[in-house]
Amino acid sequence: MIIVMQQNATAAHIDGVISEIRKAGLQEHVSRGAELTIIGAIGDENKLDLAHFEIMPGVERAHRVAKQYKIVARATHPQGSVIRVRGIPIGGEQIQVIGGPCSVETQAQMDESAAAVAAAGCRMMRGGAFKPRTSPYAFQGLGVEGLEFFQRSARQHNLPIVTELMDVRMLDTFIEHEVDVIQIGARNMQNFDLLKEVGRVNKPVILKRGLSATISEWLMSAEYIAAGGNHNIIFCERGIRTFETAYRNVLDITAIPVIKRETHLPVIVDPSHAGGKAWMVPALAQAAVAAGADGLLIEMHPNPCEAWCDADQALTPAELKQLMTTLGAIAQAVGRSI
Repeated sequence: MIIVMQQNATAAHIDGVISEIRKAGLQEHVSRGAELTIIGAIGDENKLDLAHFEIMPGVERAHRVAKQYKIVARATHPQGSVIRVRGIPIGGEQIQVIGGPCSVETQAQMDESAAAVAAAGCRMMRGGAFKPRTSPYAFQGLGVEGLEFFQRSARQHNLPIVTELMDVRMLDTFIEHEVDVIQIGARNMQNFDLLKEVGRVNKPVILKRGLSATISEWLMSAEYIAAGGNHNIIFCERGIRTFETAYRNVLDITAIPVIKRETHLPVIVDPSHAGGKAWMVPALAQAAVAAGADGLLIEMHPNPCEAWCDADQALTPAELKQLMTTLGAIAQAVGRSI
């Protein structure tokens, strides 16, 4: 930790800071400049309370040197991690495209969706049985029945399933229904009780970035999961909220290389929720692959005009298949494959 003293800090102020550092079992390094005195705390800075130092007399500011996220940091694991879902790698050379509808509606719809996802060349399938909706009057999902529809359809094509967990009380149900990948949605990125619970199960977790979350906050949320013992974490950039209203969210392409520099864990992108319009999805997906994304979550519906949820952003089966061809070419250009 670095503590910068005020210009008018007295010797007593400096001694007070040094005393607090030593109380915590750390050592100090004092650097006296022409105008400022800077005190470095040497040792495990987690033992020090940043806020406590900032309110001490004579202190201008204090900040940490070490990152608070330890397990998910690339510094602790220089090589990138590969998360395997029933043998399918997320991370590494191969890019995974996870396709499927926004929500599970009927058995027939899911049967058609699974067939289209497999035909396009996707190895995993997405779908929401429980839906977080802005309006309490909007379709909230079929719940457990939706999980049953989803698994029945996906198993016909040997597709692992990805679905969102909203309530910690449903975790056991997800386990019983053999959900392959648990998705934590943007609205729950900082639901710390939920993060702790999924940290205790041996299931891959897709952690979506919150609507206005910083990179640091996103990483710390992942640390909650990792601290519970579950290191099978996949980050998902899905667009952030800004002043812009021309599209649903702003896809933060910059976050892809930044988060991959900070963590050894895989990073995927959801271009469907970022743009909010089907015509934007191909361009955003292509940009994500070019920027280094390890996978994509893409909404596809057998008949988007009849979708019960997010109809505007769903691709048709033909559009998904065409996009897979384009993505394959971009992946090859950056030394990877689809």
